[in-house]
Amino acid sequence: MKRLLSASVAALALLFSSASWAAATITIVNGDPAGAGFNDTTPAAPVGGNLGTTLGAQRLNVFQAAAAKWGATLDSAVPIRILATWDALPCDEGGAVLGAAGALAVFSGFPGAPVANAWFSKAETDKLVGEDVEPDTPDIRATFNVNLGQPGCFTGTPFYLGLDNNHGPLVDLVTVLLHEFGHGLGFQTYTDDETGEQLAGVPSIWDYFLLDTTLGKLWKDMSDEERVFSATNSGHLVWNGPIVTAAARTVLQAGAPVLTILSPASIAGVDQVGAASFGPPLGSPGVTGEVMQVIDTAPDLGLACNPLSPANALAVRGKIALIDRGACTFVVKVRNAQDAGAIAVVIADNAPGSPPAGLGGTDPGIVIPAVRITQDDGRRLKAALAKRTRLHSGVFANLGVNLAMRAGTDAAGRVLMFAPNPDQPGSSVSHYDTSAFPNLLMEPAINGDLLHEVAPPRDLTFPLLRDIGW
Repeated sequence: MKRLLSASVAALALLFSSASWAAATITIVNGDPAGAGFNDTTPAAPVGGNLGTTLGAQRLNVFQAAAAKWGATLDSAVPIRILATWDALPCDEGGAVLGAAGALAVFSGFPGAPVANAWFSKAETDKLVGEDVEPDTPDIRATFNVNLGQPGCFTGTPFYLGLDNNHGPLVDLVTVLLHEFGHGLGFQTYTDDETGEQLAGVPSIWDYFLLDTTLGKLWKDMSDEERVFSATNSGHLVWNGPIVTAAARTVLQAGAPVLTILSPASIAGVDQVGAASFGPPLGSPGVTGEVMQVIDTAPDLGLACNPLSPANALAVRGKIALIDRGACTFVVKVRNAQDAGAIAVVIADNAPGSPPAGLGGTDPGIVIPAVRITQDDGRRLKAALAKRTRLHSGVFANLGVNLAMRAGTDAAGRVLMFAPNPDQPGSSVSHYDTSAFPNLLMEPAINGDLLHEVAPPRDLTFPLLRDIGW
């Protein structure tokens, strides 16, 4: 049996919580020093079913809730130990690293392995062997941002420590933990997506299911150079596992969200879009209209962060408004366009990359559909709009769904994996694609509409773990 350490192990502290559920035992190991993290004695009022009376106790209660969900889902006779700490992670005023988790060690060639030549997480290895193969090493290492919401670190947007998912604009910690624990259980490849190199020359079990439909190869069979290409081959990197593919038919919405440019013929075609988590869902036959660009910021940008001017309001009334990303939230932009009479909104990204992510945010007052397109698609659309008059552009489009596909799958029904161009280390390959709808737990960014679920009929995290042997 081969074994490799995949992260440094901090000195273990008090065994903070151990509890059994229907199918697995999950233990949270407190790695924090006195007075910090789980040991923070700052008084806290109960919130959302969390009855802890200190900040540290409330944090622990949220960890227990996430552990309980995974414990009730998994099937393992061997306890799973998660070494957890609260640390100062990278952040600034505009965003933050919420947390990170992964397997502390990986193993291959052990008795009971479904595939001999593949790396498995320690937690899965223990399950398959039937005993703890390395009792002195926890299964998962997890760290979370202790400064979130404080001045200079996504100011004013801390973790929500309630257990009821009623997080509003705050960051729901239960959701973040379910996501990160999923990585530690094995929802990741140990192959380097930037270089294509396999860990010690051995593929991950993950790589037996990653299929590039352009190359017609699984990751385990590719050269390093081919894996580098595949990691940015958006729309063509899929999960080829039968359990995920079958479950996708019940979890993902029938109809992939698309923007179909109808005219002029020079730009006619279908663009992939990221759907909004607010407003009405896209449908068929969708919304058809003339596209008009909002222009309220030099040079030739339309941010729509304030109520539209009379000229812009007149231009978008009864039409699909094209707005640029940046400077304010998506819901503010869409609400301003809606108030001006727009029938739909297309937001063009302000940075290169593909595929387009969804639009996050919450506003029950938004009643028109909205999507995001890539920067390249936005430029192409703007070029066609350059000769518009004050009231007409001659560019017509339909915002709706392609009923021949499910949101987040390819034409064969296989679920798309996140393969943006350029590569995003830490996110690329080891997440589901952002085109999935409803949003999935294991997308690279946490969405506000997730429901604390890891399995069908709401989510596809556990089906993937089952594909790799759980």
